[in-house]
Amino acid sequence: MTDSDLKDRPAQQPEARPSGESAAAAEGDKGAPSVFSEPAIANDRLRSFVERIERLEEEKTALTADIREVYSEAKGDGFDTKILRQVIRLRALDSGDRQEQEAILDLYKQALGML
Repeated sequence: MTDSDLKDRPAQQPEARPSGESAAAAEGDKGAPSVFSEPAIANDRLRSFVERIERLEEEKTALTADIREVYSEAKGDGFDTKILRQVIRLRALDSGDRQEQEAILDLYKQALGML
C-alpha cells in the first residue's frame, strides 16, 4: 500500500462497547474477573461492603465519644490532657523509635539553649 492509498482510506473508528465494559472484556478476555459480570452478585457484594463500612463508622464515632469522655474525666481530676495525649502517642511508639525521638529533641533543645 502506498501513502496515497492510506490517505484515501477512511480512519477506523473504535468499536462501540456497552458502558462499563473494557476493551479486554469486549474481545472476550477471560483474565481477571469483572465485578459487573454477575450483576446480582456484584450488587450484593457492594451492599455488603457499604453496610460493613457504615457499621464500622458508627463504632468509630462511639469510640471517639468514649475517648473524649475519658479525657474530660482526666481533666476533671487535674491532669493536663495535652500532655496525656503526648504520653499516649509516645507509648504507641517502639522503644527504639521513642528513644531516638527523645535524643533528637534533647539535641535540638540544647542547640537552642533550652536545657
